[in-house]
Amino acid sequence: MQKPIVIGSRGSDLALWQAHFVQAELARLNIPSELKIISTKGDQIQHLSLDKLEGKGFFTKEIEEALLNKEIDLAVHSHKDLPTDPVPGLIIAAVSDREDPSEILLIRKTVVDPSRKFGLPENAVVGTSSARRKSQLLSWRPDIQTKDLRGNVPTRIQKLRDIALGYDAILIAFAGVSRLEIDLSEFHTDKLDPRIFIPAPAQGVLALQIRAEDTELKALLRALDHPEIAEAIAVERKILNLFDGGCQLPLGAYCEKTEDADGQAIFNVSAAKADAWDQFPRHVFLSAKRSEGLAERVVNKLNTHFPANTQIFISRDIRKNDLFKSGLEARGCSVSGCSLIDIKRVPMRKYTKTDWVFFSSKHAVRHFMQQQPDVDGCRFATVGKSTAEELRKFGKRADFIGDADNTKMTGKKFAALAGSKSILFPQAKESMRTIQLQVTSKTQVIDLVVYETVKNTDRFEPPAEGFDVYVFTSPSNVDTFYEKHRIPAHSKVVAMGDATANALRKHGVKTDRMPASFDDLGLLQAVSGLY
Repeated sequence: MQKPIVIGSRGSDLALWQAHFVQAELARLNIPSELKIISTKGDQIQHLSLDKLEGKGFFTKEIEEALLNKEIDLAVHSHKDLPTDPVPGLIIAAVSDREDPSEILLIRKTVVDPSRKFGLPENAVVGTSSARRKSQLLSWRPDIQTKDLRGNVPTRIQKLRDIALGYDAILIAFAGVSRLEIDLSEFHTDKLDPRIFIPAPAQGVLALQIRAEDTELKALLRALDHPEIAEAIAVERKILNLFDGGCQLPLGAYCEKTEDADGQAIFNVSAAKADAWDQFPRHVFLSAKRSEGLAERVVNKLNTHFPANTQIFISRDIRKNDLFKSGLEARGCSVSGCSLIDIKRVPMRKYTKTDWVFFSSKHAVRHFMQQQPDVDGCRFATVGKSTAEELRKFGKRADFIGDADNTKMTGKKFAALAGSKSILFPQAKESMRTIQLQVTSKTQVIDLVVYETVKNTDRFEPPAEGFDVYVFTSPSNVDTFYEKHRIPAHSKVVAMGDATANALRKHGVKTDRMPASFDDLGLLQAVSGLY
C-alpha cells in the first residue's frame, strides 16, 4: 500500500478547508494523504495588525520548516501568504484554480447608506488589519475610520455581529466566505471589482509546496496544476518581489489574462501601491500581449514621478473627496476641473413601462429616476460600473453591466440577453443611440429623452500658458472648448472614449491615452500612464 502523503496546514477553518480540498483532489488521483496541523506566528499573535509584525512569512514559516525537516511532505498555503523569495530546497509544485479574488464588504443593514460610495455611512468604522485595504478604502472614502480586525474568517464576522465592538462594516476576501459557504444574509454585502479595489497578489489561489528533491511527488501534482493561473499570478508576485514586500505592504496587484478584439491573448494588470496605510496609493493599469517584463513595467510606472508643477485640467466639475483630484495631488500635481456644458432635465411627456430599462450614463439614471417613474418589476442594464453605481443610489441594481470601452459589443451582448423583451432607453436629446442600433427588432426599442446638454463657454478661462495635461470627458466638452480655446502643442491629451477622441481628431488633436474604464479610477490610471 502506498504511504500516505502528510499534508501540513494551519488550523483555521479556511486553512483546513484548503487542506481538505487538496486531499480530495489527491484522492481523485488515488493518492492517500493525512493532515498535520501546524501553528504559525501569524496564528499566535492576534493583538497586532499585520503591518506591525516584523519580517515575512507570518503564516508560512513554521510550515515550511516542517517541510524541510521532513515532518510533512506537502504544504498547502494561501498563495498570497507566501513570501516571494523562494526558500532553498522548496518549490511550488502546483497552483489551484483561482477563486474570485475580489474583496467583499460586509455592512450591518441598519447603517447602510446607498447614496454613498460602497454603501458605507459617513464616518463609518470599518474593520481590517490589512495596510493595503486601509490605504485603498481611505482613498475612496477619506471620512471613514479603520479599526484593526484580526482572527479567522468566522471570528471576524462574529466581531461585526457584536455591536458593542463598534464595527459598522468589515472588509475581507470573498474567497474565504465562498469556500466556507458562510451565510451572509444578515448583512448588506458589496463584492468589490478587483480591477477597482485591487486585491493582494495571488489572492484566491492555493499554492502546493514540496521539497525540490521530491521529483516523484512533483510529477504526481502536475495533474493538479493550472499553468494559466500560475502565469498570471507570477506577474502579481513579481511586482511584490520587486518592492521587497510581504503581506504587510500596502500593495495590490491583479493580472487578468483575457482576449482582445482579435482573439489574441492579452494580460491586463491593475496595481495600487501606497507608502503607508494612511497614504494615498499610486495607481497603474497596463496591458501587454506577453507576461514577460510586464511586472517590471508596472513597477517602473508606480515609481515614476510627475514633472514638477504638472498642471492638469479635466472637463468636469471637481467633487468632494474626488478620487481623480486627490490621487494626482498626492503625486504633486495641480488639478483644475470645470464642465463646459450644463445638463438640463427634460420632463417626460410620455412614459411607457417596459421589461428592461437601459442607461448609458449617470445623467440618464439621475434625470429619469428623479422623475419617479413606475419601474416595479423592471430589469435594469447599464453601460459601465459607474452608471450602475449611480443606479444603486436609487435602490436599484443593474442586472446587466456592459463594457464602457466598447459600446457596440455591449449592445450586441445586451440584445442577446434581452431577446424579444421591450426596452426603454432614457437618454440625452443628442444621443448617438449606439446600443439601440444593435437591437434587431426596432419595435422593442422605446427612446425617451430625459436630459439635454447646453454649451457654456463662459465658465472656463485657462491660464495663458495652458495646461500640461487635458482630460476630456465627452464630445460636447471638446466642441465647447474649441469655440474659444486651443490646446498647446506641448500638452498631453486624454479622451474618455472613442466618440470623445473622434471629436478631438476633428480639431486636429491626437489623443495620447484613453482610460481602460470610464470612471474616476480609469481617468486617474490614464493620466498616471502618461509619464
